[in-house]
Amino acid sequence: MQLKDSLISRSKEFLDPFSHWQIEEPFSDSLMKELSNVKISDAPRSFDGTRAADHGGEGIDGKLRVFLESDNSNLLPEGMSIIEDLRNKEVIDLIEDNIKKKVSNSFIRVEYIADRKGFWLKPHKDIEEKLMTMMLFINDYNESENLGTDFYDTQMNLVKTIPYKHNSGYYFASGGNTWHGLEKKEIKIERRCMQINYVTFPTSWPVKN
Repeated sequence: MQLKDSLISRSKEFLDPFSHWQIEEPFSDSLMKELSNVKISDAPRSFDGTRAADHGGEGIDGKLRVFLESDNSNLLPEGMSIIEDLRNKEVIDLIEDNIKKKVSNSFIRVEYIADRKGFWLKPHKDIEEKLMTMMLFINDYNESENLGTDFYDTQMNLVKTIPYKHNSGYYFASGGNTWHGLEKKEIKIERRCMQINYVTFPTSWPVKN
């Protein structure tokens, strides 16, 4: 219910450089604790400005994240509250009205992410299979708020940085002119996030269960 309430009552739309909604307090205390405690590999790695490190999904950057699927949901029980909130009709109606896309026949993808020292992301648009992109932040290590996602205009000028603020986040409709990334910045310890997408390809979590 926490994410649902946040989306309905604690979100605000911004238009520059593209439509997006910033969210406050999307996580319950128990979900924040779970997200903080998910074990993600801290083996040494290099970075090339993508999450996969090889553009194919199996590179070393890929080990920076854990997907919530049916085979590990018992280890990530609080994450299931996110699935249920994203299946809620009131939430679906709100998201569809805001992003101007139908998500009622899509699937939900949830990933736990730990970006470490040296990580960065080139300006990019998400793949068309992602209908909506949501990123929620857990700033356990008092990292700089400047570590939030960077938004660009179509000339690749940096227009806005979403603050990397504890228990906050944003979402937008993927595609169009939604250029975003992460400039090369100092991550002292860890930039932990949860990324949520409505997607067109199958996951363990169809919106209509």
